[in-house]
Amino acid sequence: MSLRVVVACFALSLTLVHGAQAADLAPVKPRKTIKLFNGKDLKGWYTWLRATGRKDPQGVFSVKNGAIHMKGGEHRGYIATDDKYWQYHLSLEFKWGEQTDGGKWVRNSGVLVHATGADGGAGRNTWMPSLEIQLAQGCEGDLIVIRGKDDDGNTVKVDMATHVRIAADKKTRWDPMGKKVRYSGRQFWWKDHMPFFKELLDTRGDKDVASPKGQWTKVEVIADGPTVTVKINGVTVNQAVDMYPQSGRILLQNEGHEVWFRNVVLSPLEKKAESTADDTDGADKKE
Repeated sequence: MSLRVVVACFALSLTLVHGAQAADLAPVKPRKTIKLFNGKDLKGWYTWLRATGRKDPQGVFSVKNGAIHMKGGEHRGYIATDDKYWQYHLSLEFKWGEQTDGGKWVRNSGVLVHATGADGGAGRNTWMPSLEIQLAQGCEGDLIVIRGKDDDGNTVKVDMATHVRIAADKKTRWDPMGKKVRYSGRQFWWKDHMPFFKELLDTRGDKDVASPKGQWTKVEVIADGPTVTVKINGVTVNQAVDMYPQSGRILLQNEGHEVWFRNVVLSPLEKKAESTADDTDGADKKE
């Protein structure tokens, strides 16, 4: 084989590799409804655990009875979509199991969106830089910015603002008519997060819209450019504005409490999804 042919083949291989990397980085905008979870296995997802990386030797993540099951205990990590997404309406349901991490605090999990950077790049090798929609008891819909690193150790920018009012405990609550505040390291609580809530295991806030323990709660995340709107059981509870980044993987979090997820669906945005007004009727709660 001539030197010219060798060089040409090498150049072609570089082009193909670069093209594959570029394709991997390109986020998908849903044109039709996508079932992210097929109800049978974790095809389209991969697992990550702080202790073992992408290996799951203890079977922390599994599929049972048509739902994703995550064990409780000492485990910390997530399942992540293989693909990255932008401009979408995410809908899913979750419910708590019995197993806890052995502590006294509320059962905890979350949905992480616009996840970019390295697996384990945030939270002491636990999370990926992203925006977390909190699912902890009494805190469903709180927003948390998770900052961290990429695979090269560079800081990944994750930023947002929201509109808030100050509640009786002197902490912020989401209020679409309130003052615009940029994230500075504190959690942005959902609109009716109970003042002085103690966050003890299996307690509820006085205005919680999430379903009681053992029942399914519907979560919706409407990612529309720089705006991320969160609904719990049909009620709009929080909203991020000026969001960056505006695309990334979707992660379902294991925080050491047994939890189930099902009906994980991604839909194209619709005009009605752009409204931030409350739907006070809520959604039917399913056993």
